[in-house]
Amino acid sequence: MENGGGKKWGLTSRANNKFKMASETSIRGALEILKGSLDAADERPTIPLGHGDPSVFPCFRTTHIVEEALNDAVRSANFNSYSPSAGVLPARRSVAEYLSRDLPYKLSSDDVFVTSGCRQAIEVALSVLAYPGANILIPRPGYPHYEVYAPFINLKVRHFDLLPDKGWEVDLDAVEALADENTIAIVIINPGNPCGSVLTYQHLKKVAETARRLGILVIADEVYGYITFGSNAFVPMGVFGSIVPVLTLGSISKRWILPGWRLGWLAITDPNGLLKETEIVDGIKQFLSFSSNPSSVIQGAVPQILENTKEDFFNKIISVLRQSADICYDELKEIACITCPHKPEGSMFVMVKLNESLMEDIHDDMDFCLKLAKEESVILLPGTVLGLKNWLRITFAIDPSSLKDAMERIKSFCQSVRCAVCTNLRGHISISWPPFQSQVLNESFVRRRYFAKPRRWQDFCGAHM
Repeated sequence: MENGGGKKWGLTSRANNKFKMASETSIRGALEILKGSLDAADERPTIPLGHGDPSVFPCFRTTHIVEEALNDAVRSANFNSYSPSAGVLPARRSVAEYLSRDLPYKLSSDDVFVTSGCRQAIEVALSVLAYPGANILIPRPGYPHYEVYAPFINLKVRHFDLLPDKGWEVDLDAVEALADENTIAIVIINPGNPCGSVLTYQHLKKVAETARRLGILVIADEVYGYITFGSNAFVPMGVFGSIVPVLTLGSISKRWILPGWRLGWLAITDPNGLLKETEIVDGIKQFLSFSSNPSSVIQGAVPQILENTKEDFFNKIISVLRQSADICYDELKEIACITCPHKPEGSMFVMVKLNESLMEDIHDDMDFCLKLAKEESVILLPGTVLGLKNWLRITFAIDPSSLKDAMERIKSFCQSVRCAVCTNLRGHISISWPPFQSQVLNESFVRRRYFAKPRRWQDFCGAHM
């Protein structure tokens, strides 16, 4: 198209393909697609089990300490200016003290860099470490932003598997096989998103020892730190900082239920000083000098939030999550076309396997989620987005009554697409509906021949249901 002067407009985005791919493989992109599948005529409330933001539910409201801290920061008028690139000093100092509580060494404010949520902390870490030809090891399944962001900095990703039959532990043999001279780091997400796992002290130590042998650092994504309700306590990866240098990523988004505040951090948990010696720390400072900073006033509220929040608040949130995790796990046992290999012990999620061979007209996990959204107004996250096709991530961080409703809807949907719910032990069904009165017929034949769009087989089945 010409601009009126005989020349074409020089308006084009050569990065469109990258943006398109990033959007399609991101959690937000997938959820937007699923929302588009909702049936506007369905008067039931949509139940979101694909999100990581429980703040809309009253049982997950943040503590009043947060409101008081923000009010005090605003009234002080001390945080109306631009913040230093590394963050305001009181916020950095308070994060250092918070993280040091469970470390065998003390962090200082110089070890902490405040970021716009944990997502920016991820981008800072990857950008500083990347160089032409470099690769990074990320978990499968895992949080997709690592893989989404890597192409923009020409960083290659290599996937190591998490082992569902071992509580989603890291496949350390695979890690050793994947790493080469261009591997820069391994990403460990603990407590696990999307698996709901909590790794033990012993296993994390093995991870640290493996990384040391390979000569790579550990990026510890601990945004769900301390959100545990099983038998394993949360152990910060920084505990093993004397074995291997660790970049610890975190935020107030999850533990304090404040995802919209976009306040995170990147901490240097490296008592041997290797990251300073190799100028990684300088690279972080340089990157932050030209990137955006989180709100100064929210940074100003951080010290009170970290120092004054009572254990009662955390215990209440953990209690609700434990109850919801139990509900989710127990209900999943009743759904034959979904398998849950490991009961969640932390974070807000559980990964489950689709038994697609038991379902008709369901092609894969995305197809399942699209049709579930349309038929039952329940949104799950397809495992494909997280690196595992034909798996699903279920968020149980909603109020328990809504979760029970959602699980009933999922169960109903699975019954509607699964032949076997109507079979007896021989794989046949007894039909008491003309023209098949008192006949026992092969179920798949009946489906194909007489029901173009079967919805509720229990409406037609007899005593063998």
